[in-house]
Amino acid sequence: MRITFLGGTETVTGSKFLLETNTTSVLVDCGLYQGYKWLRERNWQTLPIDLSTLDAVILTHAHLDHSGYIPVLYKRGYRGSVFTHHATKDLCQILLADSGHIQEEDAKYYSKHKLSKHQNPEPLYDRQTAEASMALFQSIDFDEQVEVGDIRFHLQPAGHILGAASIIIEAEGKRVGFSGDVGRFDDVLMRPPRPLPELDLLLMESTYGNRQHDPQDAAQQLAMVVNRVAKNGGVLLVPAFAVGRAQALQHLFAELMQTGDIPKLPIYLDSPMAIKVSDIFCRHSEQHRLSHGQCHRLCDLVTYTRTVDESKALAGQAFPHVIIAGSGMATGGRILHHFKRLLSDKRTSVLFTGYQAGGTRGAKMLEGVDAVKIHGSWVPLKAEVDVISGLSGHADYLELTDWLRQSKLPATTPVKLIHGDPEALEGLRVHLQEQTEYRVEVAGYRDILRL
Repeated sequence: MRITFLGGTETVTGSKFLLETNTTSVLVDCGLYQGYKWLRERNWQTLPIDLSTLDAVILTHAHLDHSGYIPVLYKRGYRGSVFTHHATKDLCQILLADSGHIQEEDAKYYSKHKLSKHQNPEPLYDRQTAEASMALFQSIDFDEQVEVGDIRFHLQPAGHILGAASIIIEAEGKRVGFSGDVGRFDDVLMRPPRPLPELDLLLMESTYGNRQHDPQDAAQQLAMVVNRVAKNGGVLLVPAFAVGRAQALQHLFAELMQTGDIPKLPIYLDSPMAIKVSDIFCRHSEQHRLSHGQCHRLCDLVTYTRTVDESKALAGQAFPHVIIAGSGMATGGRILHHFKRLLSDKRTSVLFTGYQAGGTRGAKMLEGVDAVKIHGSWVPLKAEVDVISGLSGHADYLELTDWLRQSKLPATTPVKLIHGDPEALEGLRVHLQEQTEYRVEVAGYRDILRL
């Protein structure tokens, strides 16, 4: 068995791992690179894979850094199966189409305003290609055994978001685990990740490998920010991931208003994608902690702005109010239009609700820059910028360690760290070597590992 690390190494995006036996090859995860330009440029490079011999793609979950490259494979001729959980397929139906649409719109915008070095900027893929690629998806249950050639695999719950899974692959007498993104034991919405079985090798994410989540209650942090905005008569802009984070925020806003900890401000969910995802949450209630009533209350609290005209109309809303919009790292989406309008106003507050990958607008704003570049223009940053980490869907380094200890991994199991920035990878490597008996190494880009 051979594993080639084609992404998700030394960075938190672009996850792709090619697993090959003598007769079969599968790609575990198929994600987009995000963040730094030099990383995003890898999205345009041809993968060193013969797509005619690729037998299957297996997805851990729907986030674009794990799934967003599938339309590129389809565009380049791949017609094999994409195996994943039912909820992941439902989410990808929304996320991939939206990704293609955003790329189309960005290409048109840059072409119209001559903001690209290319005479005719093109999207990596368009909405039509993304929608067509969904024909490749074959959804399966957790623990359902699937065989592809001489490889057998199953998915097990990893928490994190709907459908998120760790993948357990058996081939040539070996069992390999791909952690996917590991959720938290006390997540606001999701149930905890299942411990792992015995493995001969584990590839484990390390997004929060050098950090511990703020022990302060996320609801209390949110209440402090909302009350400040209400007092100042401003606008709270919340860049939020459409999957998980937007629903968690709606739930917290509902709880805080019900207890009287925050005033009943107008709240707008300015994300058609997040609106659709909220419906999917209600359909997959077995995977999260919310009751049927709590799930549907999310829809009653918030005003949904589905159309572009409804989004633009928010400019005329009375203050104070809250706008939740994508994307979570402010790399695109409707939040950018609200940024252009409101970042230069001192009454505005921006609240990030999770990890910000290096090079993204979110990361730069948290670093304290004086201005941010949006659609080719520099916008002064006078708004107050906050972050709460309690809503993160990723286990921190202590939670990852507990997850390993609850698992059945022999002490001799090698652990390869993936999906983390260099500091996080090194932090988790040192911690695990000091606190456990596992043999821990950091995977490198284009490394090849043989079992």
